[in-house]
Amino acid sequence: LNKRCIIFQITQTKKSFPFGTAVASDEYLYGHQQYRDFLNKHFNWGTLEGALKWPANENVRGHLTYDLPMKTIAELRKHGIKVRAHNIIWSVPTFIQNWVKALSGSALRQAVSNRIHSVMNEVKGLVEHWDVNNENLHAQWFQDRLHDGQYNLEVFRLAHQTDPKVHLFLNEYDVVARGAYTQAYKNQADHFKASNTGIYGIGVQGHFTDEMPPDPTLIKARLDVLAQTGLPIWITELDVMAADENKRAQFYETALRSLYGHPAVKGIVFWGFWSKRHWRGDKGAMVNADFSVNAAGRKVIDLLENQWMTHETRSLSKSGDNYFTVHGFHGDYQVKVIYQGHEIQDQRKSFTLGSSPYSINVHVHK
Repeated sequence: LNKRCIIFQITQTKKSFPFGTAVASDEYLYGHQQYRDFLNKHFNWGTLEGALKWPANENVRGHLTYDLPMKTIAELRKHGIKVRAHNIIWSVPTFIQNWVKALSGSALRQAVSNRIHSVMNEVKGLVEHWDVNNENLHAQWFQDRLHDGQYNLEVFRLAHQTDPKVHLFLNEYDVVARGAYTQAYKNQADHFKASNTGIYGIGVQGHFTDEMPPDPTLIKARLDVLAQTGLPIWITELDVMAADENKRAQFYETALRSLYGHPAVKGIVFWGFWSKRHWRGDKGAMVNADFSVNAAGRKVIDLLENQWMTHETRSLSKSGDNYFTVHGFHGDYQVKVIYQGHEIQDQRKSFTLGSSPYSINVHVHK
């Protein structure tokens, strides 16, 4: 058997790094098949965009509805997609029900406590993350109404007591795409960490615009500040904005390379992909209204599924030894051994590459 005629094909079959998208539940369950197909094919995480928000679940006091989010979660999980839950409460008055705004004191505290227990117990064991109090640096309606500046710590503690296993996140904007709140967010995360709230990670939204396009130097500097907390960082709502699809593609590539390349970033979730269900419409979309993939979408797919996946063909003749080393992205792999154009079936190997090196031994005989 001539070892120089042996070829090894190392193919990554699945990536482990989380790349996700916001999920429009009604569209995913009951809308266009193309929407479902694109989402299921290209993403391994999903964030319910609106179906788990308090107004969607209890617009009228005491009338709870979880049918839409529960069906969405079940369908995502059926396709191997992990779920981020978003959000328990939101301090921006525009997104608070009138019946909640009418409450104060102990009645308001009880209503929030009921909300925490209700929604978290409903999805317990089915979701990986919770955004707890959304955008709390930008608005503090609950704290102001209760005259309690530390109330958000109590909300986190109640959430952690309700489900100690799920990962709890802050979620904020203007911290990486813009730097207005970067230091304040770092300070807030430090405070939550020191106050035994059960906080797990920092959610960074990442809404870039054509006036404030992605800048690798600024992105790194701002992420470095947040990374000082020692908490994992997730990019939770990534999008860019440009009318020209080629410019949009360039913005997405710059943002993704900067974010994916930072060691503290442990996951990236896009805030939608299809123009008809994207809060920025055509200017932020990767997929056009007719479901054709535009230049921005093609660039993102190329990065996620080509450039950042490992596909290597090696032979021993190139190394001169009986071994070789391949550097690969984390995920699932398959190794095939080819001799004179034919695969040696009993030597096919499958494995998962994590943060530690993985050794494969192949025994080929005459």
